[in-house]
Order: sequence, then structure tokens, then C-alpha cells
Amino acid sequence: MIQNPAGVLTVLSGIAALFFYLERHYEWRLFNYCPPLLFIYVIPFVLSNSGVLPTDSPVYDGMRRYGLPFFLTLLLLGVDVRSALKVMGRGVLVMLMGTLGVVLGGPIAYFIVQKFLSEDAWKGYGALAGSWIGGTGNMAAVSEALETPGELFGLAVLADNMVYLVWLPILLGSRNWAEKFARFTGVSHKDRVRELEQAAAEMDTARNDVAMRHVIYLGFLGFLVTWISVVGGTAIADWLERSLPASVLENFPVVSATSLMVILVTTFGIALSYTPAKRIPGSHNIAMAVVYVFVAIMGARASVEGFGQAVPFLLGAFVWIFIHGAFCLLGARLFRVDVHTAAIASAANIGGAASAPVVAGYHNEKLVPVSILMALIGYAVGNYAALLTAQLMFFVGKL
Repeated sequence: MIQNPAGVLTVLSGIAALFFYLERHYEWRLFNYCPPLLFIYVIPFVLSNSGVLPTDSPVYDGMRRYGLPFFLTLLLLGVDVRSALKVMGRGVLVMLMGTLGVVLGGPIAYFIVQKFLSEDAWKGYGALAGSWIGGTGNMAAVSEALETPGELFGLAVLADNMVYLVWLPILLGSRNWAEKFARFTGVSHKDRVRELEQAAAEMDTARNDVAMRHVIYLGFLGFLVTWISVVGGTAIADWLERSLPASVLENFPVVSATSLMVILVTTFGIALSYTPAKRIPGSHNIAMAVVYVFVAIMGARASVEGFGQAVPFLLGAFVWIFIHGAFCLLGARLFRVDVHTAAIASAANIGGAASAPVVAGYHNEKLVPVSILMALIGYAVGNYAALLTAQLMFFVGKL
């Protein structure tokens, strides 16, 4: 029914706006279990499969080619690795152990359930790895890099939310195990918490108001990196195609013009975070606004085919998350950290910047700024690590 690109974009952005409005103004308990992200994907999915929205539109292609690198650039501007290392210390290493658990756990889980899934289901798990290492932005970026079918992206969104309903209560409840956990890791619980509180108190959390000039600066940087990365990714992909045999490239499906563009954007975005551009306010909010419209587009592009494999896909995701948890426990023991740090480290991976502050606030409100720093590190490593995870799962599928 709606074919005009302006109309399509209006509907998709309106859906995203509606559910954030409902969450903000009515605070329905429903959103504690089903966050806006789920509705922002599902509603366009229903509308496109019922003929209200098109399954193909110039809006979709434009957002995939230019909106993706734009929001990735802005998302990575706020990454502050040095501050996270200074405040969290060994906690960052525990988070990276959790990341390793996602990278290695994905192929293991996929090996267990792959016979019940479609041949390209590894692409859906690759998108899920992007979310579990970084966040929603990484999930969207990796799904495009892998050319993940819309229905598999939908399974990744479903698995992300279903696992979250189980994993979040575990992370919150771990606060009650503080003393036992301290004996397990061999660290003084009270001393460690005192150190974290002191380091968090010394953080500079001041934020400037967003002015018009800031939006202009961010727009310029976003479009500049987009231009360079799109051109560079295509050029490198063409060079690889000319230089390497087709038989070699067939074994590395994660190497494409889109994935190379994502890698270039990620690298440039992280590099910019070490410049004064990091201090430009508003980058995260603008980036996330584009991300949610992008998720709505993914929903509109999806087909009902493929959702029949939801049960084994979810089973693999639950196997996967507990492997991640085991790695977090191992990291806590190796690097001698408290239960609060371990819980925040896992939340920074699995839930990203949206969930890590929730876990931190429940454990100790003074650690909320710290949790955001850790989640931002996930943004930085998410695209690299998720693409590696997807490649490993592709190899597993060939066994």
C-alpha cells in the first residue's frame, strides 16, 4: 500500500518514535520484558508481510549503504578505552574474557544445533554475536556485513531478548553471592569495592549541552568516514577478487565489500575517539536514533520463511550464553575481581550500554558511569570479534 520512499521512511521512523514514547511516558511493565527494540522489528515485519509496506525500497538500500557507516562512526566516537582501563583495571580483562566466551562459544553452540537449522543460519548467529559483544549497533552492522537474511536477523533479535530475560536476573541476583564469590576469586570484597568507588568518583562525567554546531560537526565526520569507507571497502574487495583464487574467497564469506567497509568504519571511528572529536556531545544519541530506524528496516525486509527454526536457534543461544558465563567466571578467578565487576563485565557484553547501567545500579549505584565505559569498549571490539565468530561458525558448518 505504501510505496513512496518518504512514506516508507515516515512509517518506520514513526514506529520507532511511538514505542519509545510509550516506554517513556507510560512506563508499562511490558517493556521490562519486551524492550522497544523487539516491537520496532516486529511491527514492520508484520506490515511488510501483510502488504502494507514493501519488502524492497530505495530507502532500505540507502540506509544500508550510507546510514550504517554513518551511525557506526558516531557510535564509536564516545569510546574511551584509557578511562575504562584506569577505572576498571582488571575488570576490563574479565569483560574481554567474556568476549572470548562469545567468540568460542558461538561455534560450539552452532555445532550442537546446526543440523536443525538452515545452511546459512550462521549468519543469524553472527548478528547475535555482534549484539552480545557490543550492542544493537554492532548487531545491525554485522548483519549487513554478512548479508544476513531478514528472517535470520529476526531470530537473532528474538534470541537476544529471550536470553536477556533469563540472564539479567542471574546478573542481578549475583549481588547476593558477594562474600562467597570473594572466597572463590580470593579477593577482599570490601577493599575491591572501595577501590572501584574511589576510581568512579574521580571520573569526569560532565556533559555539554548539544548545540547546532555540534550536530554539524558530527554530520561532517559521519559523512566523511562513510565516504572514505564505502569507496575503500569496494576498492579492497575488488583488489582481493583480482588477486586471490575464487576457491580461497569461497572459504571466507565474511570478506566482502560491505564487511570491509564495516571494518574500515570501525577502525576510523576508534581512531577518532582518540582525538578532540570525542568531546563533541550528542554523538551517541544521534547514532542510536539511526540504529533503531535501521532495525525497523531489517524487520520490513524480512520474510516469514525461516522462523520455523526458532526453537533450535533459541536452544543454541542458551547453550552459548552459559559458555560465555563460564568464561566470565574463569576470568574473575584468574584476574581476582569481585562479583560486582564480573556481573557488570558480562552485562557490558550481553546487554551493552542499555543494560550494563541497570546491573551496575543494582549492585552499586556509584559504578553506573563505569559500566557505560565498559559497554563502549564492547562497541569498539564488537564488529571485529563478531565477524571472527561468524567465520568460525562457517568453518564449523563445513565439518
